[in-house]
Amino acid sequence: MRQVVAVLGVLLGLAAAHAETSLDRLSITTASGAHKFKVEVMHGTAALERGLMFRRFMPKDHGMLFDFGTTAPVMMWMKNTYIPLDMVFIDKSGHVINVAANAQPMDLKIIPSAKPAYAALEINAGIAADIGLKPGDVVHDALFHNQ
Repeated sequence: MRQVVAVLGVLLGLAAAHAETSLDRLSITTASGAHKFKVEVMHGTAALERGLMFRRFMPKDHGMLFDFGTTAPVMMWMKNTYIPLDMVFIDKSGHVINVAANAQPMDLKIIPSAKPAYAALEINAGIAADIGLKPGDVVHDALFHNQ
C-alpha cells in the first residue's frame, strides 16, 4: 500500500510540474507598463470550446489564450464557467481589439469581438481595469507577429 501511495505521489508531482512547464509566459504592454501572465494556450476545436469551463479558481497572474488559427469574427460566452472574466480580443499582430470586462459566470449572453480577431485572452475579472488595458495595447507572446 505504501508503494502505491508513493507512486501516486510521484505521478501527481510530475503532472503538476508538467502543467506548470506547459504554461506560456505572456506580457501585455499598457500605458502603466508591462504586465506578465502565465497562460495556457488552447488549440483545436475541443480545447477552444472547453476553455475555462468547470474551473473554480485561476491565480491572479494566470490566464487562458485562445489561438483561433485564423482571423475571423469571434463570439464567446460564459456557459459552465464559474470564474468572472475579462475577455481580451487580439489581432494577429498582438494588438488589443477590444476588452469585454467583467463577463459574468454561467451567463449565456454572446460576447463578440469588435472586429475579426486572431486570438482571445481570458484573465480574471477586474485585471484589465487594474492594468489600464485598452484597445491598441500590445500583447506579447510567440503566437503573435510582434516578437
